[in-house]
Formats: sequence, structure tokens, C-alpha cells
Amino acid sequence: MPTVSIGRDRLFQALGRTYTEEEFEDLCFKFGIELDDVTTEKAIIRKEKHLDEEEPSEDEEVIYKIEVPANRYDLLCLEGLAQALRIFNGLESKPTYSVASISKVSMLKMHVKSETSKIRPYVVSAVLRGVTFDEARYNSFIDLQDRLHQNICRRRTLVAIGTHDLDTIEGPFTYEALPPPEINFVPLKQFVFGIAKLNGAKYWLHTSLYKSMYQVYLSKTKNFRADELMEFYKSDLKLKKFLHIIESSPIFPVIYDRNRTVLSLPPIINGAHSAITLKTKNVFIECTATDLTKANIVLNTVVTMFSVYCQNKFEVEPVEVIYPDGKSYICPDLSLYQMVVPLSYITTVVGVSLPAHEVAGLLNKMQLHVENSVLEENQTKFTISVPPTRSDILHPCDVAEDVAIAYGYNEIPKIKLPSLKPQSLNQFSELIRAEIAMVGYTEVLTWILCSYKENFTMLNRKDDNSTAAINGNPRSADFEIFEVGDVVLLNETKDVGASNRRHLAALYCGATSGFEEPEFLPGRQASIIYKGNQIGTFGIVHPQVLDNFDIPDPCSFVEVNIESFL
Repeated sequence: MPTVSIGRDRLFQALGRTYTEEEFEDLCFKFGIELDDVTTEKAIIRKEKHLDEEEPSEDEEVIYKIEVPANRYDLLCLEGLAQALRIFNGLESKPTYSVASISKVSMLKMHVKSETSKIRPYVVSAVLRGVTFDEARYNSFIDLQDRLHQNICRRRTLVAIGTHDLDTIEGPFTYEALPPPEINFVPLKQFVFGIAKLNGAKYWLHTSLYKSMYQVYLSKTKNFRADELMEFYKSDLKLKKFLHIIESSPIFPVIYDRNRTVLSLPPIINGAHSAITLKTKNVFIECTATDLTKANIVLNTVVTMFSVYCQNKFEVEPVEVIYPDGKSYICPDLSLYQMVVPLSYITTVVGVSLPAHEVAGLLNKMQLHVENSVLEENQTKFTISVPPTRSDILHPCDVAEDVAIAYGYNEIPKIKLPSLKPQSLNQFSELIRAEIAMVGYTEVLTWILCSYKENFTMLNRKDDNSTAAINGNPRSADFEIFEVGDVVLLNETKDVGASNRRHLAALYCGATSGFEEPEFLPGRQASIIYKGNQIGTFGIVHPQVLDNFDIPDPCSFVEVNIESFL
């Protein structure tokens, strides 16, 4: 789940009121997000710099860290989050996004060369006209791109975003793929860590803070060849993790304007010539991609979130993308996606009987609009319009989920379905858990899958094509833990090549160990036999194994396949 850091005061200003921390936590819960942490800018910097904690001063800006669903890309910036919460609270209506009506002749063009199909085949573009930036808006604009790169863009492997000052470049644009030595340009300098002086005072520089104040370039005159740039960025903490995407390719993707000015070398870096500043009024956006669907989602997210600052609010200027086969596409596509969902389906999934008008009202709170409700085949059906900001709505179950959120999860009555019967294995597991807990053992929950080294080398085992539950290191001199959970074994009869098996594992660790194969001491271990089959082992753990796990005290251990008893 991604976490978004937003200034509390600016968020409250956008929401139209102030909240106590408890009130805001309650609002977040109702909307299906979570206030994860409350901190300050300086505290974030101190933590990343491993500096000592200090008491926050009154003039420090309070930062809310808010956890949002991974598929709600519209909530990754203040603009989208504040808009969604205001609509949820009934303070404003859903915005209507539109594509500016301009002729195809007047439209900016992006020409795609055939060579791009060998490395990064897709590109989509759009323009935000008449944008008004201030420092906070600018930082939010940059931060949204960073969060999208980390999320849906999968660290730029699927999509890479480039944003440019349109007044510094000239269309038409071309998207090409060329040998690295043939690409020359002045790249943007990345934001750096360190201390800078401003008006005599010292300020920490940080990748996500003070961007507009400290944006600098490598050199205003120094050109780099693309292959030189790849070598240069191998020491760059931020950019080196993206180099692998293209560095082994004989050709690199590049975007030019009509004057052969480099806009960007995707997915690595933009050119310095078209850098966005606080004075930028017209923004050209290009997203190169290996996945066209995700590229369109990313473009739609950026333009819908920041078209609120355009001279014509919520209006986006289109760009025509022309491919080598002659096909052309106008983007962005901000049309509403429609789906038909029966009222009965929604109420069944939610578990509450609701009238049609109430469901429509709840959907409006979640930015989904009910065009009409009609009676077909003796049941009410909704035609639901999904805006371009809600790319997470893919199925009627997503609609039902939004109704449940808007209705309130705490208001849904808890019922036990008569047809729901627990599996015998789970019932038996619960009985065992209760019995072992009552004799003084502490239950732990570890990963089903753990490292090969822990499973074999550290346990003095030879690989016999099976895995075992891994217990955490004891934290005191006298410690008793157990776990009832699944282990994974290779199984050629299964289509996935493996199967789960429910085991009980328990460990007693203390200054002395009562009753004590290679992880056990020879002569201090025994097999557990049930109906003629070995179903487990127990004994005193070998000192070498204890040393491998940094456990200072003797341990007794038992592991049993509890499925054998069913």
C-alpha cells in the first residue's frame, strides 16, 4: 500500500476546514484510507540522515503520511486526495473533464519511428494550457510523477513520464530510437543531498523537499552523449537503478522537437532545455511505455489531477500520435467508461438491502455517476459512468465495494451464512492452537517461504526437496514459541509443482532444555510415529544450528504434520 506524505495545513485548507487528529483518522477510515503517521519535514530528514531525534518546534510544518489503496492512482497527490474527500463529504460535485476542441490540423503531433518497436514501442502525450504553478503545486506535480513511477509504472519499466515547458520547444515532435553515440544533449541535474545556503541560513536538500528552490543543472553548456551519460549516472543514487532498463540495448529511445532539441532520454532523464519551472504556463507531457494501457492510465492521472490549475479548469489539450503504419491516435481519452450493474448484485455483495436512489447517492460520493436505472427482467439495473480518474473500476464487484465504503463498513450488519462451513483442517488447527497456548507457549506467525540457507545450510540439513517452518530468534533467555501453519513441498502431481501441508512447530528455549538427523543432537532426538508412518520429529537442537541462528541457549524442538490426524 503506497503512503502519501502531505502537509497537514495545506490539506485542511483544500478540505475547507480543520480537523483534530482523531476526526481526520475517522474520516480516513470512512473513506477507506488510513492516517499512517504524523511527522514533520525536519523529522523526515533527520530520520533519513540517521540524526538524533529532536523535539519538533512550533514553526515546523506537520506532515500527514496517509496510506492509500495501491490501485487508487488519483489519491497519490494532494489535489486528487482533497478532491475525493470533498466529494465524499458532499462539499463539491464531481468534475467534468474534457478534451479541448481543436482541429486536427492545429493539433500538436508526435511522430513515432519504427525503430522504437525494438525497445519501447508506445508513447502518449497531452498538453496542459495556462497552468498556474506556485512552489507547493510544483512540488506536488513532481511528487505525483515520482509516486506513479514507483507504483503503476513499476520503476519506469512499464511507463516513464516526461514533462516539459512547451514554450521552450516547438512541435511537431518525433519519438525515435538511435545508437547511443548519436544522441547528444544537456541533461537535467538530479536533486542532491547536502547543505546549501539561502540568505545566510543553512538548509538540508532533500529529493522530495524544496525542489523548486534547488533545481540545478549539470552544466548549462556541457553536452553528454547518451552512452557517456549512462556511465556518469552509475554513481547517481537515484538514477542508477533505472539504467538497466535500456543500457544493454544497441539503441536508446529519445524524443526530439522539430529543431532536434532533445526533450528526454526515456526512461532515464529529461533534457535541461525544456525544464519545468515555477514560471511555466504550458506543460507538454509525454509518457513512453512498454504497456499502452498503463501509459494511458498514467497520462490520464497526471492531466486530470493538474488540469484543476489550468486557465480552462479541467480542460486538456489533445496531441495526435502518428505511428509508422499510418495509424494515428488522439490522446488523452477522457471519455466516461460505462458498465451496467444490477441493483440486486450490489445489495447481495454488500449484504444490505438498499433502495435504488440511496445506492445512486452512495455512488456519487465515490465519484461514480448513475446515468439511469431501468427495470429489466423484473430487476433494477444501473448504467454507471466511470470517470477517467477511476481506472480501478474494472468489474461490478468494484462498484459494490464503493457502495460498501460510502455506506460505512461499520454499519453493515454481521451475519454468518448458513452455508458457510469451516474446513476440518482449519477447525483442527484452531483446537491445537488453543491447547498449546493454554500451556504457556506464545504463538508466532512466520513466512511460509523463507531462505534456502536457513532451511538447509543453517540447519545442517541436506536438500531433500522439502521446506520447513522457520522460527524467529529468541529474544530472552527463557522463551517458548509455537506455530501452526503451512509449509511448502515439491509435488509433481500438482499443476504448480508444489503443495501446502499444515504443520505444528514448537520451540522451547531456556537455560536448560528437557528432552532432547542432523539438526538434532545424535541420541537426543526421536521420530513421531502414527499408524506406522513418521509424521514428525522432536529433540534437542544441535549446538551448531543454534550458533548458525545466533541463539545462545539450549532449545528443544518438535515438528508434526497435523494433517496426518485427519
